[in-house]
Amino acid sequence: MRFEIVHTTHYAYASPASESFMEARLCPPSSRAQTVRSRTLEIKPACRVTSYIDYFGNTVEQFSVAHRHDELVLHAMCHVETHPAEVPAEALDITISEARQIYRSLRLELFDSLQPSVAVQLSRNVNQIANRLVRPAANLGLTLVQIMHWVHRRFTYTPGVTDLNTTVEEALRLRKGVCQDYAHAMIAILRSAEIPARYVVGYIETERQRRASERRERKLVGAAESHAWVEASLPNGDWLPLDPTNDIVVGERHVVVATGRDFHDTSPTRGVFKGAGRTRLKATVVMRRIGR
Repeated sequence: MRFEIVHTTHYAYASPASESFMEARLCPPSSRAQTVRSRTLEIKPACRVTSYIDYFGNTVEQFSVAHRHDELVLHAMCHVETHPAEVPAEALDITISEARQIYRSLRLELFDSLQPSVAVQLSRNVNQIANRLVRPAANLGLTLVQIMHWVHRRFTYTPGVTDLNTTVEEALRLRKGVCQDYAHAMIAILRSAEIPARYVVGYIETERQRRASERRERKLVGAAESHAWVEASLPNGDWLPLDPTNDIVVGERHVVVATGRDFHDTSPTRGVFKGAGRTRLKATVVMRRIGR
């Protein structure tokens, strides 16, 4: 499938800012599952942009505006073609116990995906859930899907009840949240079960973005700004992408932008502002299918 995606981020200042420094993770990578055909980033006020690849392999664009300005607008546009990405059956058709042995031999490589992180803390409650859901003799592929089902059933998609500071424990207690809460909870369970997992942020073609001719496809839920899901490491070196919010294996209607330990490693924008007082942020994403 081919998509045109426009991601607009608008910072409005209560009083003019004298200086701003910003970094953005808004550049989708090309991979086996997707090909970026074109991509542009426009910034108002205009300024020089430099880029680098961060620790997790994400493209980071950074810039500064060193003069007074009332607002800061980022306009990122890309054309992306997504492809079917089949996972070899043999990577899924082993037991949890066998998979753990392989993960242990790759512990240094997978270290960040096994440890707790800022937004994914491992607790006794999460460990008990992991012990109930993950059995050493069980099939790896089936177990990963069953954990996704459990998280999906556990939560009710409810915007506004959680925020960026909501912990996994709080989200599990509320049984409500948005895509990042689903993803953080699933990652916590997987890491507690010694299965490496990472956080993915990107875009999803939701129901409101589809044309009437495409409505026969399954309805997908996601945020107006961006979407989050999970990738679980497989013993062959691949990652299995799972979307617990929609209870599906990720497919051609998802576009990856960045990966990391949790939301904090993949935040689309972050920065500091000097002399701006309070700042109002508005972000919107328009994802339009332009072909198959």
